[in-house]
Amino acid sequence: MRHARPGVAWADRLTRPVRQRDDILRPPNWMDYRFPFIYGQSDPELFDHANWRACALRAVGRRDFDTLAQDRYQSDDPMLVEFILRHILPRRGIHAQPDQILITMGGQNALWMIAQLLLSDGEVAIVENPCFPGLRRIFDQMGHVGRSVDVDAGGLPPERIPEDAQLVFTTPSHHAPTNVTMPIDRRIEMLERAARDDFLIVEDDYEFEMSFLAPPSPALKSLDQDGRVIYVGSFSKSIFPGLRLGYVVGDRLMIEEMRKLRSVVLRHPPSHIQRSTAYFLSLGHYDAQVARLARHYGQRRAIMESCIRVHGLTPVGGESHGGSSFWMRAPEGVDTTRLALDLRADSVLIEPGAAFFAHRAPDRSHYRIAYSSIPANRIQDGMARLARAMERAVGGQGGSAMPND
Repeated sequence: MRHARPGVAWADRLTRPVRQRDDILRPPNWMDYRFPFIYGQSDPELFDHANWRACALRAVGRRDFDTLAQDRYQSDDPMLVEFILRHILPRRGIHAQPDQILITMGGQNALWMIAQLLLSDGEVAIVENPCFPGLRRIFDQMGHVGRSVDVDAGGLPPERIPEDAQLVFTTPSHHAPTNVTMPIDRRIEMLERAARDDFLIVEDDYEFEMSFLAPPSPALKSLDQDGRVIYVGSFSKSIFPGLRLGYVVGDRLMIEEMRKLRSVVLRHPPSHIQRSTAYFLSLGHYDAQVARLARHYGQRRAIMESCIRVHGLTPVGGESHGGSSFWMRAPEGVDTTRLALDLRADSVLIEPGAAFFAHRAPDRSHYRIAYSSIPANRIQDGMARLARAMERAVGGQGGSAMPND
């Protein structure tokens, strides 16, 4: 009789398991839902499939193949770098040289590398509260505890940054997730504080192209006279999320060290993706794509604003220049995590806000609704369903309201 051999005790072998934090509640099959008010996903009807396909085919043509076939080690596609330097960054008031930019596998990859190089035991890192959950997951995996500073109607308040801060992560153009835009005087004050207290700033400018309600404010990096700002950009929102391509602009030494770190992990982003994107940008398709998104997003935002007013829903935040979502507050006592799960039965998806907040300030009263992936003709019906579910949630409290945040 054969005895079963013992299996591998993998739980004991994993010396550095990934720490799990509450993530944004979103089912993997979100496209099966009729009313997906979720952020960061694209509507395939708005994408220029034909020209992207043409650019991808051109990138594997004989003219470019020698470049693609080589392992570029630590270097990036010069055509892509040149376009970013000469066309994308000047729109934000930023001027840089090729050795001051690094291509990354999206914004998350950029933030991870920055944290790896600039944070060690005892370093004080500041994050906004609420903030992008992926940033806190990076800290969790590193075993680093970031200090959260509550934002207000103008974003991150410089006067609340502690004097012993050494690295500050901020989203001034469109705060994540409230969408508020940091005023110019506050940006200047932020830089003055950084110079006085000798801290560095990581500016995540993840959605500046979507400033269709007003011209985008100057990037924090464009106002930086001391080289204290590390600028992070991404094409995920303006081209498509699965592209996973972004870039970092910073001091030459910082970029050199990031390039070395990147080479240890993945050498460089795939050459074909870089060259396809370079053609998409340089041939004018990118600008046309951004203009098309701005038109449709403007229409969808107007419909959603009207629905919010009609149904008495509550948006929160301050001045916004656009974006693709609304940050909302539910009536007192409504648990938006439970609300989001209940809405799935009605084919409606929203994003409860708990994942955005620091553990010291748990909050289940906020939620986010976005319009990037839902057609305009479905917004009214979906918002009506959301409003009815909210009414049921309020009516079902039985008088025992939960405390507000």
